[in-house]
Amino acid sequence: MGSPQAIQDWAGPRRVDRGHPLAGPTVVTESSVIRVAFAGRTSTHDQQDPTLSIPRQVRVCSAVLPENAVITAHFYDIESGRKDLLDRGDGNAHEMLQIPVPRDGGIQELLEEAASPNRRFDVVICEDISRIGRRSYISSEIEHRLDQLGVRLIASDEPFQLAETGRRVKTSTQVLTRRLKQGVAEWYVIEMLEKSWDGFEVHAEQGYNIGKPPYGHVALQIPHPVPAKRAKGLKKTRLKAHPIEGPVVTKAFGWRVVERLGYQPIADRLNQDLVTNPPPVPVDPERAVGFWTASSVRDMLTNPKHTGHMVWNRKARKGKGKNRANPVSEWVWSVEPVHEPLIDLETFVLAQQVSDRRERSRAAAGKNQAPATKHVYRLRSFIFCTSCGRRMFGNTKRHCYYACAPKKSWLPQGHPTILRVREDHILDNLTGFLADHVFGPYRRSLLAANLRTLNDHAHHERAQRAAALRRAITDIETKRKRLIQALEQSEDVDQTLIRDINERRIELGSQRDDLQRQLDQLEDQIHHAPNPALLDHLPVSAVDLANLPDELSRRLFEALRLEIHYDHTTRTAVCRVTLTGTTIETVARTAAEAVVIPLPDTVSSNDKEEGAMNTKNHPRVRDGLCGAPGRIRTCAPASGGRCSIP
Repeated sequence: MGSPQAIQDWAGPRRVDRGHPLAGPTVVTESSVIRVAFAGRTSTHDQQDPTLSIPRQVRVCSAVLPENAVITAHFYDIESGRKDLLDRGDGNAHEMLQIPVPRDGGIQELLEEAASPNRRFDVVICEDISRIGRRSYISSEIEHRLDQLGVRLIASDEPFQLAETGRRVKTSTQVLTRRLKQGVAEWYVIEMLEKSWDGFEVHAEQGYNIGKPPYGHVALQIPHPVPAKRAKGLKKTRLKAHPIEGPVVTKAFGWRVVERLGYQPIADRLNQDLVTNPPPVPVDPERAVGFWTASSVRDMLTNPKHTGHMVWNRKARKGKGKNRANPVSEWVWSVEPVHEPLIDLETFVLAQQVSDRRERSRAAAGKNQAPATKHVYRLRSFIFCTSCGRRMFGNTKRHCYYACAPKKSWLPQGHPTILRVREDHILDNLTGFLADHVFGPYRRSLLAANLRTLNDHAHHERAQRAAALRRAITDIETKRKRLIQALEQSEDVDQTLIRDINERRIELGSQRDDLQRQLDQLEDQIHHAPNPALLDHLPVSAVDLANLPDELSRRLFEALRLEIHYDHTTRTAVCRVTLTGTTIETVARTAAEAVVIPLPDTVSSNDKEEGAMNTKNHPRVRDGLCGAPGRIRTCAPASGGRCSIP
């Protein structure tokens, strides 16, 4: 029997063990050449310099390899290490740079060649495990797939041994080191992202803009507050109103809120005078179309920066959801307005509510463009089902109907498969409602009969209370200023005095905040108080909805904020119109165009009283009231029977 050394001499030069899937890969013998593939990665080209980083990584990896190890292939990517494995290696940033290292592919090509019987390597080396992936799961998945193929993954900053000693290679320390580094790498990225997020929040709250200024504003460059960055010429950006584009934004919001115009009709109006209403220019000027489109109007009317507040995180900028709109709850707003507003916050909210109401509804008048369309549904987009809250659609079956037919999965309990209400019944009663309650001579009397909440004395008390709160807030501000003055004029200042002044200042600040909250609530009540005097701005006349052109009737309904809610259980429709101080002039103009039968606007007091007595309990119409900014709402049944007031 030969000696152990003799056996080793016999087995050594002949044995090449590629490893076993369960035992883990071993390495080639010491006497053979070790073929190694380089795996590298650097972040996006605008964050790092790949022309320096990739060669440096190759040099570091080459320095730790034994003399018989040769790098036979180079695989590297320029991308984020947090991407999912299936999305890795699909970038082309390397094509825009002159990197002095040959590239045989990226991570996907590395894995494909590792599975090939003709692969050019048996070991893969990287500078550190974070170059394989910044997520522990991703880097471990790549390591596992290489391991299953008999390819060992090593890192230059970890302990490893490539030369075979005749025994199985010990990797426990290497595994421990790698797992710790994987966790640290993932923690580092997450912590960096969280701190960056906090920094962007503070950046927005302080009023600094990120990205291209929105249409209507222009960038105002200011020196960077950090001296070192200021010395390099770095600046921060605030917003200021554009002298030409700013009025366009204000005008477009007015059309949207007052006339309830769709995006395309607003674009058509703006395109009539492109000198006064210059179209927006995108980030890439070559993509400019030179005129307004519905999408450019939508972008303008949905940008909250026009309110004077700085808003950040409206869209996701990374990952699969790149440029995906984030929920409003995730937006970051500055607490106070930080630049010149083009519209107030209430106008912005009203404009967004128009969008919610118009969702999936055609705004243009006339027939649908479908060839089979034979009927114009006059009340399309104005009738809603009370059972499910959905907008009812036009349906013709001997008569013209408005129908509601939700899918089975969305069908509320008690809701029939399909319900219908006839259009002529709605129109007849709606005509009577408008003639009596909106354009009739006794409209004030009809409204006053049911305005139980309207009380001049209460209104006077609210106004006095608001004035008293304003005086109290002013008094507290004066006291706080006096505290500062007392501290400045005091010659003997000790810590006790400073503590007492700070405590008193905090106490006064708390009182002021409480009074301001009370004042805000009171002003909101005053703002939403009903104002029957708005009716006096409308003409006293009658309208004939049956013969009114669809374009004119839709304009009238939009101006009146018409809503009809149909309850199939009681076969009753509730009609609501809303008049506001901002829309009353538009309603009056539109109503004047729709008038066909002028009525006398002078009626004796006896006639008014008699009319009120005869109509206040009319079986067809009864008024309801809903508070809003200087507005009134009236409702009446539209399908026969008694009225149902919600």
